[in-house]
Amino acid sequence: MKIPTRQLCVISLLAAVGAVVRAGLNKLAFALPIPLYSVLVKIGLSETLAFICGFAFGPVQGFVAGVLIIVVSDLFTWVGIWTPFIAAIIGLLGFVGGVLSHFKKNPSIIFLGVTAVILTVVSELLQTLWFAWYMWAFYMPEPPFLIVLATVLIEGVPSTITALISNTILFTALTPRVIDVLREWVMPNRRIAPAA
Repeated sequence: MKIPTRQLCVISLLAAVGAVVRAGLNKLAFALPIPLYSVLVKIGLSETLAFICGFAFGPVQGFVAGVLIIVVSDLFTWVGIWTPFIAAIIGLLGFVGGVLSHFKKNPSIIFLGVTAVILTVVSELLQTLWFAWYMWAFYMPEPPFLIVLATVLIEGVPSTITALISNTILFTALTPRVIDVLREWVMPNRRIAPAA
């Protein structure tokens, strides 16, 4: 599939912004004297920007944007075995944004809020499942996997709550405006009239 040049430029720009914010919050989290890593990294724009790219341009473009945000930001922090898995999960959110755009051309704030909650829960569950498997396979093979999963789920509650709040705010406040700008600038023939 060939991605038009204008779309590629915007995808690169949004991926760069998402990567810089994610890498910056990562560095900030490690510089703070209190352990807030799992909370600060969930404030980033990764999910929102991937969703926006998908919704504005299509599923493939959304997936590419999500993957790029994670891979590029990990290059500036640390790349590990988790990088392709987390990249695929965030890419999946962009893909879903592209699929949803075929059914809901002009999303309302309520639609975006509900979508943010559902996609965040799915993303957090997939990341938790992967991390629990990783911990069980490499560091904690003695206890049963379900015990490790339960432990990771409980310890991940603050980061999940932060992700839910952050994504809901960003999806409802940022997404409609950015999608309108992208449609007008990149694809002027596809501009949709605002909802009443």
